[in-house]
Order: sequence, then structure tokens, then C-alpha cells
Amino acid sequence: MKGPTMTTILALNSSALGDASVSRQLVQSTLDVLTRAEPDAEVIHRDIGAAPLPHFVADNAVPEPASAEQKAVRARTEALIDELKAADTLVIGAPMYNFGIPSTLKAWFDHVLRAGETFRYTEAGPEGLLKGKRAIALITRGGQYSEGPGTAFDAQEPHLRTLLGFIGITDITVIRAENLAMGPEPREASIAEARGLIDTQVQALAA
Repeated sequence: MKGPTMTTILALNSSALGDASVSRQLVQSTLDVLTRAEPDAEVIHRDIGAAPLPHFVADNAVPEPASAEQKAVRARTEALIDELKAADTLVIGAPMYNFGIPSTLKAWFDHVLRAGETFRYTEAGPEGLLKGKRAIALITRGGQYSEGPGTAFDAQEPHLRTLLGFIGITDITVIRAENLAMGPEPREASIAEARGLIDTQVQALAA
């Protein structure tokens, strides 16, 4: 049983590339830093790249599940929300696919963004209910999108920040590895830079 001061980390991998995925490698590097700082931390692994969740369909949207299939869909969604609520820190591996986050990661958000559970509607507008958590996003990209003309095509990082912020998670550390498809030298330099940022920024968070 988790003690009162033990940290819980939810690690999300969404890449379809298996062991060849840079985002997976960076997720693991981040977990290594976090668990060195807190060896007793509980890590929940959710690999939505290798085991994709079903996309949002009508059975997800019913107010009260009636059929056995609807009840099974609701139970799966509630389990995902429970994992998210239990976590103090989210570590998210988010590669860029066609300028955005993977559909597998979007499907996870479609399950966990539920009114009354992770956000609520108020007279002042929607309010996130998961305040006090932090997220570390490991973003990977084939090209350069953090600056220059490529910024206009970046539907990945802004979308991810919006989804997290909508449920109240605004303490977000983003570490990017870019230019991964621009040849061996830019690729290795970018990965090395991202690992260096993990060593410094994540270590500072864990201190």
C-alpha cells in the first residue's frame, strides 16, 4: 500500500515505434531521474502506443451505461481516470505525427476528460479538477518546430498544453528533441541535448 508521502508517477508512452522510439527512451530517462531521487515512488505504466485504447464512440457518451458493452466501456474509462487521479506526476511521451499528437494519445485524453470527474462547468466557464499535479512532456519531432517557420505547423505542443490545462494541470515541463529526421548528426545532437535537459530540469523538479 502506498504510504502517505510516496509519489505516484503515471508514465504514458504513445509512440508506435517500439524500442526504436526516441520518446520512449526519453520517458525512461525521465523515470530514471525521478526514481533515483525517490526510490519508493510508485510508477504506473500505460503504453497506449503498443496497446491503443478504443476511440471515443457513442457507448462512451451515454449518461448511464445500460448494455454490457456500455458498462465495460465505462469501467475501462473509470480505470484510466483513477490512474490519472492517483498520479502526482505525469510523464508523457508524445511524438509528432502529421503535426499533432498521436491519435493514441488523443484517445487517452478523450477517455479521461470527463465532466464532473476531471473538469466541471461553472458560471465562469470550465474548471479543471486535477490541480496540484505536474506533467513532464517528452516531445519528439522530425523537423524544427519550436522556432522559425515551422512554428506555424505545430499542432502538437499547444494542443497537449491545452488538454492538460483544461483538467487543471498547468505545471508543465516540456523537453523537446527536434530534427530527428534531418540526418544522423542533428538527430544525435538533439537526443543528447534532450537527455541533458532531463538531467538538469527533471533533477531540479525531483530535488
